[in-house]
Amino acid sequence: MSTGLRWLWLALLVLVVDLGSKQWVMNTFMLHESVSVMPFFNFFYAHNYGAAFSFLADKGGWQRWFFSAIALVICVALLVMMYRSTAQQKMTNCAYSLIIGGAVGNLSDRLIHGVVIDFIDFYVGNWHWPTFNVADCAICIGAILVVLEGFVRPADKAAK
Repeated sequence: MSTGLRWLWLALLVLVVDLGSKQWVMNTFMLHESVSVMPFFNFFYAHNYGAAFSFLADKGGWQRWFFSAIALVICVALLVMMYRSTAQQKMTNCAYSLIIGGAVGNLSDRLIHGVVIDFIDFYVGNWHWPTFNVADCAICIGAILVVLEGFVRPADKAAK
């Protein structure tokens, strides 16, 4: 029986797309440059010194190492969970892989640039959702899958 680590290809895919898109943004745009793509979506090159929604962004730099440590701990924990699961647990392993890929993408930014590169800007009128990136999308989708799996799995166990 193979482990859930078989699904790590998805983490690698997320990492490649995330780092590639961030490199494209850094090579194409000036910091804080905004380019309209659709009436509700811009590319907006920003640096995030904190975490989600710029949490702790203005705290003097210690947060870089704090969030890096959290990312490493989460990745190790998820890798252990994937190793202990079977490859047939697709939703769980995909969710963990998405989270790992996103966490490693943002961790790479923190270690290489000292900030996380964000560039996806959705808005309605003058209200803008906080700017984010591909890694953030993968982490959110992975988290949603973990929650959904919690609703799906109890039904599977009850049927057995």
